[in-house]
Amino acid sequence: MTDFNELIPELGAWNNGKGIDPESWVGCVGNVPLAIGYSLIFWPRFARFEKYVLREGFQEESVRGFERCEGSTRTSVEWVMNHVHMKDLHHFDEPGTEAQFRYLGRLLKEIHEVKLRADFPDLKFIVEFNDEPGLDLIDYQLSFWQAEE
Repeated sequence: MTDFNELIPELGAWNNGKGIDPESWVGCVGNVPLAIGYSLIFWPRFARFEKYVLREGFQEESVRGFERCEGSTRTSVEWVMNHVHMKDLHHFDEPGTEAQFRYLGRLLKEIHEVKLRADFPDLKFIVEFNDEPGLDLIDYQLSFWQAEE
């Protein structure tokens, strides 16, 4: 069972120290524009581009640059173009903890698996999150690529 008090330490301070549940906390501190922004993280958008499936909003010149790397493959280009560091989800926030990044990474892995299957039922994907304890926080990252047929 997930300990949300560990993941969101300030929950216990709410309600004169009696605490608050995560959904009520979001209702108190969140806002609609932020929820809309988070929708793009928690229900990502993807696009087909030539032989690739990439996160929507990619730059073609980045794809071309990775294609020119020695030994590049469809898998290597998709991996690098689609990877997301958990630490980069909030550039100016508190640094986050291993427990928080591992929770988000596991959740985003499941979301990506479901969303890719829904958007591209004719394709198979590998979604990877390196869920190992003790990594440097920047190394908690998620990526996906098309499985080789």
